Amino acid sequence: MQRKAVRRVLPGIAMLTALAAGSAGLTGCTGGSTGGSTSDSKAGGSSAAPAQPGKYRSLPAPCRAAADSKKLKAMLPAPDSLTPEQRDQLYAGVADSSYDGDRHVGCRWTAQTPEETRLLSVGFERVVSYDRGAASDDDKAKQVYVRLLTDAHLPFPGPATPPSPGAANPANPAPPAPGNPVASAPPPAAPPASGAPSAGAPAAGSPAPGASAASGTPAPGASPSPQPELGSRVLEGLGTEAFLDDKLSPAGATAAQSRTVRIVFRTSNVIVKVEYSVQPTLPGTVPPSGETQEKARQLAQALAERFNE
Repeated sequence: MQRKAVRRVLPGIAMLTALAAGSAGLTGCTGGSTGGSTSDSKAGGSSAAPAQPGKYRSLPAPCRAAADSKKLKAMLPAPDSLTPEQRDQLYAGVADSSYDGDRHVGCRWTAQTPEETRLLSVGFERVVSYDRGAASDDDKAKQVYVRLLTDAHLPFPGPATPPSPGAANPANPAPPAPGNPVASAPPPAAPPASGAPSAGAPAAGSPAPGASAASGTPAPGASPSPQPELGSRVLEGLGTEAFLDDKLSPAGATAAQSRTVRIVFRTSNVIVKVEYSVQPTLPGTVPPSGETQEKARQLAQALAERFNE
C-alpha cells in the first residue's frame, strides 16, 4: 500500500516541477522581449531625420537655355560670308558629351572673323549629397562653390568691417574743430588782375590743350584715355551667390592679348559656369574688360532667370 501511494505521488510532483519550469521560461522570454523592444525604441528615437533633397532634380539643355539670339549675336558676331544655314548652326552650339544628363551638361560656341575669335561655353552641374544625414544637396553645392571661389583666389564674402573711429571717410568728412574756422578750409587765392588771364588758363579764343578749336574733340595728336580695368570680384544679385574671374593673357611682342571672363554662380544645388573669351588677331589689341564682362554677366543673368522659372 505504501509503494502504491509513493508511485502515485511521484508523477504528481514531476508534473508540478515541469509546470514551474515552463512558467519560469515564459517569464524569462517575456522579460527578454520587453528589454529588446525598449532598446529598439531608444535607437529609433535617437536617429535624426535625413536632410531634404535639393530644389532641382534635373538639368535643362544648355544649348537651348542660352539660345537667346540677341545675346548670342552680340557675344558671337558672325562674318558676312556665312550662309543662313551656317549662321543657324553657329548659334545652335555644340553640346558637350555627358554620361549623365541629369548631373553635368554643357554647350560651346565658336565665332571667327578676320579681326578676332570669340569662344563661349556654358555648363550646368547638379550637386547631390550621398550622405544626407550629414549635409543636404544645397550644403554640398555650397562646398563646391566655395572651392571654386578659393581656386579663383577671391576672398569669401563676409560681414563688412566697420571703419575705425579715427579713419578718414571721404563721404563724411570730419567737421572742423570748434573755434578754429580758418583751419577748416584753405584761404582763397587772390583774384587775378583785371583783364589778365589766370595762371595756367588758356587765353580767350584759344582752344583747350588736347582739344580742337571747332568742336572740343581731342586733337589729332592726343591719345584717348584708356578704359578702366575691372578685375575679378564677387557679384551681387546673381543666383544665390556668384563671382567673376577676369584673366588677361600675357602681352607678347607679336601676339595680341586675349581676355577670358568666367562667371560662376550657384542657385540652390546647381552650379552654373559661363566662360567667354575674346582673342584678337591684330597685335597690340586688348579686349576691354567692361564690355567683355557685361556681355558675360547678361547671359549669366538670363540663365539664372531660366532656372527660376
